[in-house]
Amino acid sequence: MKNNKPAKKHLMTGNEAIGEGAVRAGCDFYAGYPITPQNELTAFMSYRMRQKGRVFLQSESEISAINMVFGASVAGKRAMTSSSSPGISLKQEGISYLAACRLPAVIVNVMRGGPGLGNIAPSQGDYFQATKGGGHGDYHMIVLAPGSVEEAMALTMAAFDLSDKYRVPAMILTDGVLGQMMEPVEISRYRPKTSGFIRKPWALTGARSRPAQSIKSLLLKPGALEDLNIRLQKVYAEIKNKESRYEAYYCDGAKFIVAAYGSVSRVAKAAVKSLRAKGRRIGLLRPITLWPFPEQALKRMTRKAKNFLVIEMSAGQMVEDVRLAVEGRSGVHFLGRMGGGIPSQNEIEQEIARLYR
Repeated sequence: MKNNKPAKKHLMTGNEAIGEGAVRAGCDFYAGYPITPQNELTAFMSYRMRQKGRVFLQSESEISAINMVFGASVAGKRAMTSSSSPGISLKQEGISYLAACRLPAVIVNVMRGGPGLGNIAPSQGDYFQATKGGGHGDYHMIVLAPGSVEEAMALTMAAFDLSDKYRVPAMILTDGVLGQMMEPVEISRYRPKTSGFIRKPWALTGARSRPAQSIKSLLLKPGALEDLNIRLQKVYAEIKNKESRYEAYYCDGAKFIVAAYGSVSRVAKAAVKSLRAKGRRIGLLRPITLWPFPEQALKRMTRKAKNFLVIEMSAGQMVEDVRLAVEGRSGVHFLGRMGGGIPSQNEIEQEIARLYR
């Protein structure tokens, strides 16, 4: 006899959902430092990790946290840290070291207004920092941008898997709206993974039964650093080829495409739905991976779409990747708010009405 009872759902904030996703992904080690608007995540991890017999550390600084994650990853552990915009800026050197040493790790950025200390309102001003490499050197992270609380949990689990698969750091890039808003989550859909299930022969776990090995990023022998960079670029090319993710909403045959990610994509979707009901041939392209960016999907859409409107909570950052993908085949326009401002549905509809032909 079938059980027709509806699945039980739990009301969670986005920050809590990220934490639960990390725990269910088998996160062994978390180090973080308090900063608004991601404090709920650190608080959540402080008791969930202890419940599982895993390691939680509130570090003395953001710099300490990322280097603790480095150490845990070197030892083969699934490691995560989190912060918000100015705290992520402090982690950039450590992220570059992770990339150079081919170490998997998950970094969470719950974005707030900037530059500087800014404010605690939601923003998307860290797109360049996340997707173009905020530290030094030619490196990339996989960058995932959830659009809902439940997706925040799912993408956090995916981030651990992708990070281990390619041996690159991965970032969950969200903002203060999604971090603190509450939505029902069907937790039972996400089965926990056990710790230590990924084989990592490169990890430094003691050399009693194998030859000694090392992990380092200082490569002074002529040609050694270039060889490393060549290997990294091959990995990045594979990621670009295989791991691009996006949501296409009413995009088939659309003559006008709205592009938005994260929390503002929800407002954009409401505007698209409203205008669709009025007979406008409009679609929404929501990148889920900000790196690799879904450029091929955008190129295909230029066959029908003659105009793109990019909506961001910034002065315009993702819009540059849209322009590069479109390559002049269609018009690219921008609507943005800064410093914690969020475009309203009415603003978006008015801008579309002005541009729609």
